[in-house]
This record gives sequence, structure tokens and C-alpha cells, in this order.
Amino acid sequence: MPAPESKEPKVEIKDEQMTDADTVEKPKSPEEIASLVLNDIKQNFGFLEKAAVNFEPRFSMRVLRGLGNLRRRLTPDILVNAVDAAYQSPSHRSAALILKYLGKEVSSMEIDESASGSSTPAVLPEIDIYLLVLLQVFLLDQGDIAKLNSFNDEAITILRGYNRRTLDALAAKMWFYYAHGKELNKQLVELRPLLLAVLRTSTLRHDTETRAMITTLLLRNYLHTQAISQAHQLVLKADFPESAATSVVARYLYYVGRIKAIQLDYSAANESLIGAIRKAPQTSYAAGFLQAAHKLKVIIELLMGDIPERSLFREPMYEKALSPYMELVKAVRIGEVPQFSEAIEKYGAAFKKDGTYMLILRLRQNVIKTGIRMMSLSYSKISLRDICIRLHLDSEESAEYIVAKAIRDGVIEATIDHEKGFMQSKEILDIYSTQEPNMAFHERIKFCISLHNESVKAMRYPMNQHRVELKNVEEAREREKELASEIQEGDIEDDDGDFDGL
Repeated sequence: MPAPESKEPKVEIKDEQMTDADTVEKPKSPEEIASLVLNDIKQNFGFLEKAAVNFEPRFSMRVLRGLGNLRRRLTPDILVNAVDAAYQSPSHRSAALILKYLGKEVSSMEIDESASGSSTPAVLPEIDIYLLVLLQVFLLDQGDIAKLNSFNDEAITILRGYNRRTLDALAAKMWFYYAHGKELNKQLVELRPLLLAVLRTSTLRHDTETRAMITTLLLRNYLHTQAISQAHQLVLKADFPESAATSVVARYLYYVGRIKAIQLDYSAANESLIGAIRKAPQTSYAAGFLQAAHKLKVIIELLMGDIPERSLFREPMYEKALSPYMELVKAVRIGEVPQFSEAIEKYGAAFKKDGTYMLILRLRQNVIKTGIRMMSLSYSKISLRDICIRLHLDSEESAEYIVAKAIRDGVIEATIDHEKGFMQSKEILDIYSTQEPNMAFHERIKFCISLHNESVKAMRYPMNQHRVELKNVEEAREREKELASEIQEGDIEDDDGDFDGL
């Protein structure tokens, strides 16, 4: 008889499951999360103090880079505790302002009544402005635009009372949220004179970050109000600092690309958008900006006669946002005018929301040119009537005019027989016998040189390092002088005496 099957105990499996359960971290309580956020804010106070003492803007930029992660965990109680940690007295102007908009009374904090008549203790301006920026972000996330604008007016008054170079990055961030609040309240025209005044002041003070931010905000203001000529004049006359933060430079290049596209300078617009996409953070936090930049870039490439790569429309970050533009690309690629018109009717609302509708209307001529180019490659001879039917044109005269323009622009290599009414295509030449490879290599070399120059400009050097090197050079020169004087005085004769016996 077969031996009975032995039943093995499952004790080990249970033990492993218990061990896995023990290793799982328990969710933190709200008190623990608030304590961690408060510690992060206090740590940022230390970074801001280093930035003010050492005149190192990188510490301020480090604090601002963590603002996006910090803003999602802010609560009124955390801000009150941060105010209590930063200000020795709630009677300070900024502390009272923050507590006022948080709905907290000053008397709720423990105040020494004996110190009520004394002068208000001084606080570091960088910490002062940082807390005001935190409240700006908190009010913006709460969606209370009226309270945000009211607070911004008082906070900007405090900011303009300071004149410190170390406040440059924080001031730029505060101006950004100030302008954003006015934009949400539809006060763009009223905001413009103040931004122009701040731009003049920041230029005189050599505040790099503030000047770059204000220039970007002005361009956005002009584009929203369709003041394209004023935006173009600002780009020409305002010197944008290249050493500004990368995110600000990316936004500036995006706005310049929009201006150039509206002014029919598609090559310059394409270069600006490429620079904006490369400088923007390639993370999910910048997904909205990258999608907007790629939408405009797709339209500009189509207007230039190029077809965007299909891999762009397959990326998860852009697949849904660029699906209407994929229909346009298909219509332009095959030169189908009915399909192009159908795509405009179907996605017209989305194109208007993106601000690309007027540029897309210019694509109809490109669709027709692409259709003519496809027919010139497929047929060595084709009548103008057939071209008119295939492209759904009004008459043969319109087809003749469009074909002649395509020949003049270099889209196709063909001739027109006006008497017999047909288009005769020429033989296809070898592309390597033209200037296209030379132009392609020129663009690549130009990009590599610009990338090298930007990398050199972005390098960081320790402060006062040149003084240390200069001191070392001076010491080396002094040693050389001492050695030369010793040789002249004859101190080296002792070594020469060893050769007398030879």
C-alpha cells in the first residue's frame, strides 16, 4: 500500500507573513507630519541665514526648490508655529499680518506683558519674506483669490521696503504669486505699470532673478492681452539675464517662441521652443508646461514643412494632450484638405483654449503644398484639373496659382504648361548633391557650440578663489626673487668648491 502523505505544518509561512507585517511602516499621525513640516521650515531658516551671511544665492534657490513639496503639507497651525519660531514677538508687522490672514488673534499667543512697550525685535529679512511667500502659496491653494490679492498688496509693501541683494530670489518668487493673483482676478492691464516700474528698479539694482521674473511676467501679460508689438519691443530692448534660474529661462524662451510664431519667424520660434523644452524640468511637476510647449512646437514644425516624430505622440505624458494635434499631423502628412477641415471642426474648442487656433488656420496652405508635393512624386505629368479635384480647390486657376507658388518656394521641382494645362515633374536629384546635408551639419555644430557655451556659463566657482591664487603667485615670485638674490650674492659658491679637488 502506498505510504500516506505527510502533512507539513505551515508554521514557517505564517512566521514569514508576520515578519513582513512587522516591517510595514505605520502611517504617521497628523501631529507627526506637522512636526516634520515645521522642522523643514526651521531648516530652511538656517539655509536663508547662510545665504544672507555668505552672500550665496544657491542656499536661497535650494529653499525655493523645496517649496513645491512643502506647499502640499501646509496648514494654518503649522504657519502659526513657524511665525512663533521666527518672530520673538507677534507684534512684528509681518507676524501680525500673517496671523491676521490666518484668522488668528495676536492675543492667542503667549506674550510677555512687560515687553509690550519695548521695541519690536529685528528678524532676518530673508526669513521675513520667506514666511510671507509661504502664506501666499497657502492662500492660493485654498482658492481664496480675494484674500490672496488683499494680502499681496500688503506683503509687496513690506518687500519694497527692503533693499538687499540676498532677497533677489525670494523677491522674484513673491512677484510671481503677486502677478498670478492679479491675473486670476483679471487685472492684467492695471498690473502692467507696476511691473514696468519694478523692472526698472531691478535693472538698476542688478537683481538678476527679479529682473528675469518681471520680464517673463510682462511678456505673459502682453500675450494675454494680444499686445504682440509691445511684447516684441520688450524682447528687443530688455536685456534678459542668461544666468537666471533655469525654470524662468524656459518660460521666457516659450513666450519668445510664441511671439516669433505670430510674427511668421518660424525658424527662430522653433529654436526658442527647443531651448524651452530642454531647460524645463523633465518631471511630472512640469507636465503642463511641457505639453503646452510641445503643442506649439508641433504646429510650428508643420508650418515649416516638417513632420514631427511619431514617438512624441506615444509618450504617456503627451499622448492624451497631443491627440488632437495627431489628427492635424496626419492630415498635413498626406495632404488631405477634407480631413484637415474635419479635424479643425472637431477640436476647434481645444485649439482655441491652447491659443494655437490662429496658427492652425495658416496650415491649410501647407496641407495643399504637401498634397502637390505628393502628386509631383507620384506622377511625372498630371493635369491641373486633376489637381483641382484631388485637393478640392475652387477652380483650375486656383490650382495653377498654388502650383506656381509651390515651384517658386522650392517645394517641388516641376514646370507648368499653361497652354495644355498640366504640371510636368522633373527628375529627382540626389539629395547629397544639394545644400541640405551642409545645412543639417551646420545646425548640429551650432547646437553643440551653444550647449558648450551655456555649460561654461553655468559652472560655479568659489568666491574669492582668485585672491587665493593671486596670493600663491605672489609667494612663488618672492621665492624666485630670493633664489635669484642668493645666486647673485654668491651663496652658491659653497657648492662650486667641491669641484676644486677634481
